[in-house]
Amino acid sequence: MGLELNVCTPATTTDTTVDFNAIKQRQQATWASGDYAIVGTTLQIVGEMLAEAADVRAGERVLDVAAGNGNASLAAARRFARVTSTDYVPHLLDKGAARAKAEGLDIRFQVEDAEALPFADSSFDVALSTFGAMFTPDHTRPAREMLRVVRSGGRIGLANWTPDGFIGQLFRLIGAYVPPPAGMKSPALWGTEPHIVELFGAQAADIRTERKFYNFRYRSAAHWIDVFRNYYGPVHKACAALDPARQASLTDDITALLERLNVGGPNSLVVPSEYLEVVIAKK
Repeated sequence: MGLELNVCTPATTTDTTVDFNAIKQRQQATWASGDYAIVGTTLQIVGEMLAEAADVRAGERVLDVAAGNGNASLAAARRFARVTSTDYVPHLLDKGAARAKAEGLDIRFQVEDAEALPFADSSFDVALSTFGAMFTPDHTRPAREMLRVVRSGGRIGLANWTPDGFIGQLFRLIGAYVPPPAGMKSPALWGTEPHIVELFGAQAADIRTERKFYNFRYRSAAHWIDVFRNYYGPVHKACAALDPARQASLTDDITALLERLNVGGPNSLVVPSEYLEVVIAKK
């Protein structure tokens, strides 16, 4: 099965012959494979920073879109917001629910598609998405849905990997081994200011962006590869699609990328990965 995460070619147009539903089904299987929550929990700080950037306040109605294991959901709930956490992978929501229970946080979890949210117009004060909505096949639909369900004067907060950061480079590398569907827009476009303006600008009173870095911290490149190969769906599926020789070649290439970007010295792995933090104020 191919990897449906096209960060290889930042196309500016979408091929109308692309079967988005079929791609979405394969994506869903990809993110359900492995155990993304093992990796996802390490990204919690991004959810906390996004909740602060979006100025999430006590009592506000907050929707977490493509929530994964709930990093932004937990961050908003810790600020005493009324949170609804949504994703199309039930297993990930279960992991988020377990985390919320452990912390005594009141969060509603719902299995929903970011491209077709079942909520009424203006149902929420804030919508958040950390490395989630950016991976939907049709970029315009989740943007339109978030704008629809957020009230006038509300905010949308996003954290999106950039094309030139570590994750953007990683997916370009993987795409050379397991090509994505032709005609798909790159998820990494969500990590560029012009694409954000294209998606949200018509209904935005203000758009603030800031480039930030998340540091992947592991014992070594081999440790990172072991964790991601076993638990991170896109890498897990890519490896499963390759024969042993190609798997070894991909491993060597990822190791070289990690070691080139490592700023942790010879006894540790610290790889900064750039992402774009976005806060949109709706008209």
